[in-house]
Amino acid sequence: MTLLLVFACVLLLAVLLSSLAHRTILSTAALFLIAGFVLGDGVLGVVSIGAADEVVAVLAELALFAVLFTDGMRLGWAELRSAWRLPGRALGWGLPLTLIVTALGAHYLIGLGWIESLLIGAILAPTDPVFAAALVGNEKVPPRLRQLLNVESGINDGLALPFVMVFLAVAAGSENLHLGELGLELGLGVLIGVAVPWAAIKLEQTRWFAASTAYEPLNALAIGLLVLALGKATHGNLFLAAFAAGITVATFGTRQRESFEHFGELIAELFKLAALLVFGALITPALLGAVGWTGWLFAVLALVAARPIAIWISFLGSGLSVREQAAVAWFGPKGFASVVYGLIVLGSGISAAEEVFQLVAVTIVLSILLHSSTDIVVARWFDDEREVPAWYGAASRVRARLRGRDDPADTES
Repeated sequence: MTLLLVFACVLLLAVLLSSLAHRTILSTAALFLIAGFVLGDGVLGVVSIGAADEVVAVLAELALFAVLFTDGMRLGWAELRSAWRLPGRALGWGLPLTLIVTALGAHYLIGLGWIESLLIGAILAPTDPVFAAALVGNEKVPPRLRQLLNVESGINDGLALPFVMVFLAVAAGSENLHLGELGLELGLGVLIGVAVPWAAIKLEQTRWFAASTAYEPLNALAIGLLVLALGKATHGNLFLAAFAAGITVATFGTRQRESFEHFGELIAELFKLAALLVFGALITPALLGAVGWTGWLFAVLALVAARPIAIWISFLGSGLSVREQAAVAWFGPKGFASVVYGLIVLGSGISAAEEVFQLVAVTIVLSILLHSSTDIVVARWFDDEREVPAWYGAASRVRARLRGRDDPADTES
């Protein structure tokens, strides 16, 4: 009840400040994270919650599922196929390179073993479009850039999962890495994500069924819940299932997609904010101090070095402008996938579990604060009215006036 009361109060405050947040660097995501931190056990103790509590894993999982489902709906198969060239570079080269550079930082800066360092790299490699919402949703940003970020962040969560599980199994000393089971889990997730929405949409298109206008938005919600339930029951990969289901709905059910779009985004936003509040409550001053200066330096380098280096290499000769490459390099925010994978490691019992979680936690905190407060700034960078900085235009006008004064012909005229 306390958690529900706190969430309701912070949600009301976020709604009242939302108009200001859309125009400034103020971020509702950062507001919930900070509120959780202040009200958690580490400061005021109003919200008492531990990493082992079931609500933590459940909220993070539901939030990631909802976000990926709604993200997938922004892309039909035709759009995904036509826009695959750039996301393919980000996933095929950018993801493993980000993993490797992050692992190098964890090994040489923190002193972790290679397996634990690779595990951290796999946890922090996925990106999240939620904290770059102003960029992804801004129509003045080039469509290819928005599609790149959206497709990459939707797929890389599931692609990183096998690496997380393999490195975790090696760190735990397991001789059997269960690669066959991991492959089956991923394939089953995609199968459920495609088959369930396709069958549901085809059923509605028959003469035996028809959804009323009032119930139309619930159609996609029912599809999402069924995909979630079947994924849990069969142990299919929920995240790939969610994204595949969203793409399938967008491909075969244009009407369902349009009716659910706004409703679905609100549901995903609620889960996201609730998960951020709980995650913030897990972050204590003791945890922030335990990582030391090397831990914070690692977090900074994981954001400002690992992703930019990987993107720079991945997009050589791609045709992207410097501005577009800079935006892609910067917006590699760490979100719910990293939270979920970090919690999996924390409960795994490996010797370095707590240290790995602490490093992941401070990196995610720093990412949320930085990326969720700079999406508006970078989105405005692509605004036609802001092609050059204001100071540059003023300086040009001053130079023109000075030249006019020095030019006799201009003076006579």
